This record gives sequence, structure tokens and C-alpha cells, in this order.
Amino acid sequence: MSVAMPPSALGAAKSGAAASGARAPEAGLDSALWAGMAGADDAQLFAQSWLAIQCRMIPAVSGGLVLLRAERDTSYAPAAVWPDVRRDMRYLTPVAQRALAERCGFTTPRAGESDAPAGHFVAYPVEAVGMLQGVVVLDLAPRPDADLQAALRQLHWGAAGLALFFARNAVAKTNARRERLQSVLEIVAAGAVQERFTAAAMAIANELATRLRCDRVSIGLFHGRKLRVDAVSHSAQFQERTNLMRAVAAAMEEAIDQSATVAYPAVGEGAPAVNRAHEALMQGHGGGATLTVPLMAGSRACGALTLERPAERPFDADTVGICEAVAGLAGPMLDVHRREDHWLLGRAIERSGETLRKLLGPRHAGLKLGAILVTTLLAFMSLGKGTFRVSATTLLEPLVQQAAVAPFDGYIREAPARAGDIVEAGAVLARLDDRELRLERLKWMSQEEEFSKQFRQAMADRNPAQVQIVTAQLEQARAQAARANDQLERTTIAAPFDGIVVAGDLTQQLGAPVEKGKVLFEVAPLASFRVVIKADERDVAYVQAGQRGALLLSAFPHDPIEFTVSQVTPVSEPRDGRNTFRVEAELAAAEPRLRPGMQGVGKVEIGEARYVWIWSREIVDWLRLAAWKWLP
Repeated sequence: MSVAMPPSALGAAKSGAAASGARAPEAGLDSALWAGMAGADDAQLFAQSWLAIQCRMIPAVSGGLVLLRAERDTSYAPAAVWPDVRRDMRYLTPVAQRALAERCGFTTPRAGESDAPAGHFVAYPVEAVGMLQGVVVLDLAPRPDADLQAALRQLHWGAAGLALFFARNAVAKTNARRERLQSVLEIVAAGAVQERFTAAAMAIANELATRLRCDRVSIGLFHGRKLRVDAVSHSAQFQERTNLMRAVAAAMEEAIDQSATVAYPAVGEGAPAVNRAHEALMQGHGGGATLTVPLMAGSRACGALTLERPAERPFDADTVGICEAVAGLAGPMLDVHRREDHWLLGRAIERSGETLRKLLGPRHAGLKLGAILVTTLLAFMSLGKGTFRVSATTLLEPLVQQAAVAPFDGYIREAPARAGDIVEAGAVLARLDDRELRLERLKWMSQEEEFSKQFRQAMADRNPAQVQIVTAQLEQARAQAARANDQLERTTIAAPFDGIVVAGDLTQQLGAPVEKGKVLFEVAPLASFRVVIKADERDVAYVQAGQRGALLLSAFPHDPIEFTVSQVTPVSEPRDGRNTFRVEAELAAAEPRLRPGMQGVGKVEIGEARYVWIWSREIVDWLRLAAWKWLP
């Protein structure tokens, strides 16, 4: 069975065959654009191919522009233009700026002069890696709104290709930085595990030479004011005085003097550096390229490392970055290793030399000012004189202190006085219960009356024997009654003189029993005190009777009280792990506000002496005792 084709269909088929023949070159162009985009490493090349593909996929595009963000700037510059790179596309810039500001895609009619052709602009921002990377703007011929939305959707999907390119580049850069950082850490770690300076420098030089494929890596540090080559890669022994080592040291000093990395041939487009010593090193010893990076320890240069390569493999920016990172980490470590390898005397000499150079050289104003102040202070201490005083803990003791004791066994009835009370002579301090004493006195008084009657009866009966017996009993009764009267009089415990109660408080013991002879109160006068100074055994030799001094009490820290030393007791007392001697002094004037037991700090004026001796005598005496103890 055959099917006839209408003439119209046949014509359409012929025209389609002709169109397919015309699209054959276009298919080859599309393949070239896709291949160029897939193999592009540069953002501009990728954007040019990408824009061409987008403009070919969207019908009736009269022009296109891609603006991309610069790597080290926040500005956006043209990266791709379609269809002709020579075409002026500045009229698309306002639309691009709007898309960048709004951070969203949109379509807008072409606005311009009245004779301008009608059309639309389509703009879409490109975001990747958390940043706005660029924007694409297309100039479209007039079309329905549905076709405009289709073009906008095409840009939306197409922008994913640009975002993927930027994300891929960001990942590649991150991986490269991670690899460089890992290499730097491994190189520095090779030296950090070494205990000695030479071994650490040699390990770092060998790692640099191996990883960066260098013919020779040299590391030199300052020893005093002289730079010396301390390690050469893969060379256990080398002569420092050879012409090669002198040339390497000269290259190191050239970089250190400029405080910058020096390369020959120069790397990058930065400020040119003087590299005559590097050129001489290469020309005189058959090298091709050399690089020197200063080693810094804090703010000063402590040395340098020099790398040498063949001429066919010059140094690039990545290698320079790795070397500078290694120098930044290895410099302080190698400087510490070098210092620790010195003997103690060598370290002291080196530190002294550094300090002297700072004092005599430029800058370091703070150190110079400190040195001037210290020198001035030492001169003042050595030449100036002042009053030498012996200071010690001091307390006030009353000249007289009397105790009020219990006269007999009894019970406390009342106790109106307590410690701290000021009392007058005869004032009641306490009273004892006298009820039993009164009963006992009545008992003996009645016995006395009875014996008196018996005595008179015996006298009337003229019985001498009975008279003698009754007389004895009568005397006993009288004595017991007198004893009871005496105890009744002593139940009141009174103050012996005007003063202050320094001890004793029975207000919480009313009704409690007390034993005979127990101290109930201590009373001291208010007007007479003596100063007791607890002088240390190292200072007591300077203290003598008649010397004057001043006392500051904790209660009156702003009012010094003068005194005169009256006696030095030659008996030591242990106090807080040290021996002290009791020094007694008398107050120059009576002070009514003073109280027994007050403490403070007293200073005894010994005489004039130099400040350096006053402030250093304790250390000097301790050193003398230590030397006497250990010397044979």
C-alpha cells in the first residue's frame, strides 16, 4: 500500500532538505563553541563561548554583553561581546548596573530616541561562591511577552554554566592553596622535629630543594653582626670561605638590606629590586635562576634562605609564595634554635650585644628612655643619702595591769562591766551571790551569843574549867563571824584605779560558779603606756637606747606618734618562723585616744646612710651568710 503525499507536503520536504544542508556549517560552529567553552581555563574565553551559545539559542538577538567582576577589585569589566568584539556595547551598561543593584533578572523595553528601533533588553545577574560574579545583558528584537519570558528562562538556566565555572575555579584555587599550605607545614615540620640548630636548618634546606626541584638551597643566619651560611641542601660539609659561599652570603645580604624578596630573573610586575649580587652569583657559578627570601624573627631580619634553579625552570609567583610562607614560619624557629645551641655565657654576651646595639643605634626610644631612668636611679642610689630606719611590728602595752580575781568560791550575781569599758576607781566590776554568807554570819553570831551566856554562867558558878572551854568556843564563833563579814565585804569586785577593762566579760555567765583565785577582769590605766617593738634579729644590732622613732597605728594611720627607745631586751622570741627581740620605748607625749593592745608599724631612726646600702643590705647580708656557710 502506498501513501500519496500532497504537493504542499512535498514542497515542504524539499525546503526542509535545503535548510538542513544550510545548518550543517552552523552545527560545526556550535560544536566548536561548546568545545571552546569546555576547555577554557580563562574566565573571558569561557564567557565569550558561553555568550555566543546563548545568543544562538535565543532567536533574534542583536547584541549581547557579559560583565565580570575583577579578582582583586569590586568593579565589573566587559568580558565578552556578541556578535563582534569590536562593537560598542556601552548602551547596555545602565541595564547591567540595574541588574547588579537589584540582583535579579528582568526584561525591559528599549528606551532611547524616537527613531531608535523597537526592542527589549534582557538582563540576568550571575551569582556563585556567595558573591555576585557578573551580569549578562541581551538586546532582543521585538517579540511577544511569552518569548521574552522564554529568553529570560534560557538565561536563568544558562547562568548555571557560568556559576559552575566560577565554583570550579574557586575549588581549584582552594585545593591549590591547601596543597601549598600543606607543603609549607611539612617543610617547616621537618626542621621543627630536630633538636639542634644545624640539623633543623639542614632538614628545611633539603625539603625545599626536593619539593621545589632546586639545585641548591642555602640557609644563613646572623651570628652577632655577621651573616654566616649555616646549611646547604644535600651537603653535610661545606667551606664557608669559598667564593661560592661568599657569593651566596652576598645575595642574602642584598635581600636583607632591601627587606624584600629578590629574584633573578625578576618575578612578577612589582617594584623592581636591586639584584646585582644575585646576577653575580648566577653568572659566576653557572646557575640560571636564584631567589632569596629574608628570614624574620619579629620585626628584625635574622637571616635568609637562597634557592637556585636551572635557567630552563625559573621561579614563578607560586614558588615565591611558598618560599615566603616557609620563611615566615621557619625564621623565628631557627632563630630560637640558634640561641638555644649557645652556652649560657654565649647567650648572655649575645643578648648584651643586642641590647647595646639598640641603645646606641637608631629607634628604640622606649629602651633608651628606660636606660636613662635606670642610670639616673643607680646614680641617685649610689651617691644620695637618707635616714636609715629599722621598722617592725609594734604594739602598745600598759605600764601597769592589775587582775581582779574571785576572792572565794561562789556564784556570779551581776557583772555590769565588760572588756573595753572605761571605769573609775571603786567602780563595780561584778558581784558574787552573798546569801549563803549572810546565813553563815547569822549562824556564827547566834553561836557567839550562846557562848557568851555560857561564859557568864560558868563565871557565876566559879567553874574555871568550864570558863576556859566556853572562852575557846566563844573566840571561835567570833572568828567565824569576822570571816563571814570579811567575805561579805569582798563579794563586790571593784576597779582598783581609773582605767579601762582590757579583759573579762561575765555578762553571759550570770549564776555560773567561779573558783577562788580565777581571774575575772584585767584593768589597765589609760594614761601610761609603753611601746613594744618586735625587732627582727637582723636589725636589732642597730637599735640602741635613746634613739628616736615614730609609730603609725592601724587605728590612726595618718597620725604618727613619736617615741624614744628605753630598753633592748637581749632575749629572742620566735615569731612567724623568725626570731625577734623585744624593744621597749616610751611615748613622747600622752595620747588620750590610745588604748592598750593597739598595733601598728614602728620605725626607729638609726642614722644617715647611702640609699644603695639601705635597700641592698638584706641581700648582701644573706649572700655573706650563704658564702660563709658553703666556703671551706
